[in-house]
Amino acid sequence: MIAKVNTSIPFGYDGHLIEVEGVVTKGLPRFDIVGMADKTVSEARQRVRSAIKSAGLTMPAEHIVINLAPAELVKNGNFFDLPIAVCLLIASGQLSEADAKDRIFIGELSLDGDLRPVRGIINIIEAGKRHGFGQFFIPKQNVSQATLIDDVEIVGVASLMELILYLKGQKITQNPKTNVVKNNKTDKNIVFLDDIRGQELAKKALITAVAGRHNLLLSGPPGAGKTLLARSALNLMPELTKQEMIEITKLHSLAGETDHIVETRPFRSPHHTSTRLSLIGSGDGTRIVPGEISLAHLGVLYLDELPEFPRSTIEALRQPLEDKKISISRAKARFTYPADFMLLATMNPCPCGYLGDQSCSCTCKHYEIQRYRAKLSGPLLDRIDIRVNVERVKNEALFNNKINTCSTSVESLNTKINHQNVVKNNITEAIARQHARYNDETTYNASLSSAQVSKYIILEPDAEDLLRVASDKLNLSARSYFKVIKVARTLADLAGSEKVKQNHIAEAISFRADLKTSNDLP
Repeated sequence: MIAKVNTSIPFGYDGHLIEVEGVVTKGLPRFDIVGMADKTVSEARQRVRSAIKSAGLTMPAEHIVINLAPAELVKNGNFFDLPIAVCLLIASGQLSEADAKDRIFIGELSLDGDLRPVRGIINIIEAGKRHGFGQFFIPKQNVSQATLIDDVEIVGVASLMELILYLKGQKITQNPKTNVVKNNKTDKNIVFLDDIRGQELAKKALITAVAGRHNLLLSGPPGAGKTLLARSALNLMPELTKQEMIEITKLHSLAGETDHIVETRPFRSPHHTSTRLSLIGSGDGTRIVPGEISLAHLGVLYLDELPEFPRSTIEALRQPLEDKKISISRAKARFTYPADFMLLATMNPCPCGYLGDQSCSCTCKHYEIQRYRAKLSGPLLDRIDIRVNVERVKNEALFNNKINTCSTSVESLNTKINHQNVVKNNITEAIARQHARYNDETTYNASLSSAQVSKYIILEPDAEDLLRVASDKLNLSARSYFKVIKVARTLADLAGSEKVKQNHIAEAISFRADLKTSNDLP
């Protein structure tokens, strides 16, 4: 008798249904797995054999053939242990065909029969659901993520023996309570806007960037507060919707970073020595692990000291910044992952960091500054909506600010929280205006195409005149022209204005600071 059991595997950002076929025939004892299975799948033979014996069941001493269909698809990973074991038990008559009908089985077996978690469980559940399956048997450690998917029955099992008892009609223990992972948002590392002294222009730029999901580049000397500004961005963002939670958890599970639900927006800050592949995603032809730009999806990708990154790494950002996704092609497959992140980058004005600073003298040579700034190409800077020069805050201002805000720690914290909530509510209202305006055609101002800008954004006559004059004098490219309009639209949303006014255009232009002029070179 040929036994058939269904399972599914992650395949890129989606999943793929796999049929496990098994047959036990007379002959010398042998265990073959066919169907383009790589070494990790072939090694399942020993795990399955030991797990069946540990569960007190009989391992057939005959010729066993397991086929993974479709055969043209290369299979890898630890997903097939449990379905192979169930298929083998059905083929040997220890379970019935009805036990596997309309069910999906997934999980890695240990030698003693316990189930270990697998990556990409959301992809697995979604693939099975698309094909009409409603019941899934998965490792208990994966249950919390799987519960994000509606209208399916999730059964978490701890071992092969527990699964057999369930199939025989004995109820198993309740699934564990859903766990969540809060990324970079613990009380210890929350950064409030009030923690940042001065920098009112940079704060306004940051609020605007968060409200419209605009990319932001801060340039200034060391100690000006660029990093502190960047880290405060995450706490200004709105809470995740359930669909956003699924997307983020899905990507982090594929990367093997967590077995639980991720309920806060990611804040990814790769070091400047990170390779290009670690940024865009890497792997062999059949499994591509999401890179930093995909793991920052719906959150923040923070690149500190942007010109210190290799130029090839920086240029790899150009396509994702425009398309909000990354397509990775290899010899055997092509995968596309979402990459709708907010780029938040910082840089110094020169290698030593003190060019134009009134407190310290710049020690860099002219060619060193040019080489440093040449790391950032024109096309890349064109894709950054907001660029702000951050000046050093004078020590006198820091001291006076500290004296004026002196109070008990509880009062100070409450004041910071209240102000932060006011700002966050303003941002949330601005985002709601964008959602209502675009009718789900897009979500944020920064994502508008040029055609959508003409369709949705109305400029007052004096705002149009100012933009026309500024465009000619500043020699704005077509992309920069539309980015000024989109930033101005976000400023209008923050102000609750239906139309974009002249002052919104003026402020948006001020957020396009030229970081590559030669006027400030020594």
